[in-house]
Amino acid sequence: MKKIIQITSIVLFLSALIILVSCEKQKTEWKGTIEQEDGVTVVKNSKEPMYGEDVVSLEEELSIGETEGREEYMFSELRQVEVDVDERIYILDWEAEHIKVFDKDGKYLMTIGRKGQGPGELNNSSMISISQNELMVRESRRLSFFSFDGKFLRHLLTKEMSPTRARFGSQGHFIIEEMLFDPENPRYQVKKIDNDMNIICEIVSSPAFDPRKPYNPFMSYSYWLIDKDDNIVYGYQADYDLRIYNQDGLLLKRIKKEYDPVEITEEEKEESLEGLPSGINVDMPKYHTAFYRFFLDDKGRIFVQTYEKIGEEEIYYHDVFDQEGRYIAKIPLRMRPFLCKKGKLYAIEDDEEGYQVVKRYKVSWKY
Repeated sequence: MKKIIQITSIVLFLSALIILVSCEKQKTEWKGTIEQEDGVTVVKNSKEPMYGEDVVSLEEELSIGETEGREEYMFSELRQVEVDVDERIYILDWEAEHIKVFDKDGKYLMTIGRKGQGPGELNNSSMISISQNELMVRESRRLSFFSFDGKFLRHLLTKEMSPTRARFGSQGHFIIEEMLFDPENPRYQVKKIDNDMNIICEIVSSPAFDPRKPYNPFMSYSYWLIDKDDNIVYGYQADYDLRIYNQDGLLLKRIKKEYDPVEITEEEKEESLEGLPSGINVDMPKYHTAFYRFFLDDKGRIFVQTYEKIGEEEIYYHDVFDQEGRYIAKIPLRMRPFLCKKGKLYAIEDDEEGYQVVKRYKVSWKY
């Protein structure tokens, strides 16, 4: 018996050693720098990540969505996925104007909202945000709030504002983004507001479409999320320069990365012109923007979707940065991920027939 235990221990030790050696073998020295510039931490990354693609693995463990059968499991056009502290899954159906809620095992629980403009009804809903005890829906001219059991709570009219994005901030505030139609300086502006839609502070702004200039169908936009520390992770697509602000607008960190721009294909150019008014003056760029979008996990990682993809397939590479801002991995993903919590990645995908489903993957890291 003692001999068996010794042999088992040796086998386990050797297995662990092989895994360790494998990880060390694929790891390269981080070729970046971390500096302080005017009180801001600036992380500069090279084009090469620290690890190879196999540093992370995804295992599908849940799929929600049916093409026919039970109506509560069928979707029209999905816009967003959110998850609360109890791992209930909230799926915003933009076309149907409602949110379907499922438990962590994928069992349908309820539908929140319906098409309309009255209390508890939704009109042009395009975004949801979750706090510790509420669900917020961004609509065209208001924010609507629901309890987790689906009860309508209140509307918050956005007055003269027209937010393009809205999320819960800290301490009862909200972080919104709106487009300012300033003829001299059209711009998107991210700001903190209170429950009466009063501006507490302006955080950051970026250029918006200027009607005085030729139209660029591949123009840059801003993108931002709120991380686990209640900081705002912000990026303007023209540059690979992610910025971390606190909710008072103080710039804390910048994460930069060298990259090779991806050329826009002729097919993409043709598709971008479809539906445009005849005679419009177009400024067609040669390259895509530095990145498309990003999502976060609850360990401080940032996953940045680039325009680099595998062949003609819709599999795009995502650059992954750790909590310090170091470029650690470059991984290909077919799905449209939205968030990663408790080691679970949630994404919207198209099935073989082109219908949308929501999937959850178990994420395993090897470093």
